Amino acid sequence: MKEIPIFAAIMARHPRDRNKFIDKLRNKYRLVILNDDTFEEKLSLKLSRLNVFLISGISAILLVAGTTLLIAFTPLREYIPGYSSTALKKQAYQLTIATDSLERQLTYQKRYLLNLQYLLEGREPLSISDTTLDDSVVEVKLRKRLTKPESLLSGYVEEEERFSIQGDQEDEYLEGTMRFFTPVKGLVTDSFSVGDKHPAVDIVTEEKTVVKAAQEGVVILSEWTAQTGYVLVIQHPERYVTVYKHNAALLKEQGAAVRAGESIAIVGNTGKGSTGPHLHFELWYDGYPVNPLDYLRF
Repeated sequence: MKEIPIFAAIMARHPRDRNKFIDKLRNKYRLVILNDDTFEEKLSLKLSRLNVFLISGISAILLVAGTTLLIAFTPLREYIPGYSSTALKKQAYQLTIATDSLERQLTYQKRYLLNLQYLLEGREPLSISDTTLDDSVVEVKLRKRLTKPESLLSGYVEEEERFSIQGDQEDEYLEGTMRFFTPVKGLVTDSFSVGDKHPAVDIVTEEKTVVKAAQEGVVILSEWTAQTGYVLVIQHPERYVTVYKHNAALLKEQGAAVRAGESIAIVGNTGKGSTGPHLHFELWYDGYPVNPLDYLRF
């Protein structure tokens, strides 16, 4: 008996096996849905394995395509890591610009307050636009130490205001300048000189004379310092600031709104830098000292 090689036998069976596999794919199956109580046929489908594979494949492709389109053309893509919308980028850019502007404005305000502190200490002011100034140095802590006027001073102030003639105020302004009210009347003994670190004028007058606000504004500092005694600083419109030093008493607290010509302090002789009863008056514009004699007469 002649033996048939095993490889040849296997190869002989392959076509039949392939046909059986194709036949299984093409075999029809019936899917029937029945009513469980009446056994009534509700739905009947004839399917083959090949149809099931095709339907499943097409459904998967449609699902992937639909998901891709949904992500690409709807706002849902913004919730997927790695995607970013143009509107969000534009909004982030605008917020960055606004933040940078606020930081620069905050730095400007801090340096402005630092100049006020230097002003009170009698030091030379810094340039507001100096970009080399470390912001950590600019932190200014203003202490609030106020004094209430004695009853005698209060009565004196009330009497002074009662008999003041408002019509005389027009004579106390210089023509062609911003209108400032003269704080006190007296003799100017020390004039304005930035080089000598005296950005002010000293007006000698009688002790307990009432000091008037040079313009309307808000009190931004009202306290005591060892060098300048009782000090009061007022922020006015149009970036003007006035400073009143060596007072005997302060009549306004920090944050108070004042009118032009309103009583704010009493002339005194307080602080180590004072040599007698007088008012040390400073006028600042946009962070820099200016000569008060260019704006008013005493």
